[in-house]
Amino acid sequence: MFTKPQDFAMSGINSALFFANTTFDGIERLALLNLAAARSVFEGTMSNITALLGAKDVNSFVSLQKQLASPSIEKGMEYSRNVIAIASETKDKLAKEVETKVAETNAQVSGLVEKALASAPAGSEVAVAAVKTAIKSANEAYEGLNKAAKQAAEVAEASVAAATSATMKAAVAAPKAAAKKAA
Repeated sequence: MFTKPQDFAMSGINSALFFANTTFDGIERLALLNLAAARSVFEGTMSNITALLGAKDVNSFVSLQKQLASPSIEKGMEYSRNVIAIASETKDKLAKEVETKVAETNAQVSGLVEKALASAPAGSEVAVAAVKTAIKSANEAYEGLNKAAKQAAEVAEASVAAATSATMKAAVAAPKAAAKKAA
């Protein structure tokens, strides 16, 4: 429990630093991933162009294009998975910190309320019960919102995974269809 205003202020500053550092860490990881992906795409593109320029006829060109497309698609999917993993890890760290701070704050507020209610004058039992009920209701509402937010995040992650899988299947099927048309 905070006994001095300075303790309360330091707690806020430490929380702000944690959130800023966690966010910057996620941004830094995304920036490094983007730089590596850009380099890989550039190098792969140059290599693919060189290989395609060496094709002798249309059939070999289409066949070569099919061979080159699959690794590119897989690299793109891996990039997407890495972006999702970084965002998810950052979100989880921030959510855990929020949960911890909310639990600490609830404990502190409950302690203060209990002390205040313990020294309440006789005959104020109804008011004491109302305050305790209000605190319990607020905690239950927070828990419900937190649970709903977690479920929404899980649904979103599952949707992204399903979309990624469908995109991968469609991307692999497209070159096959193009090769059949060329033949």
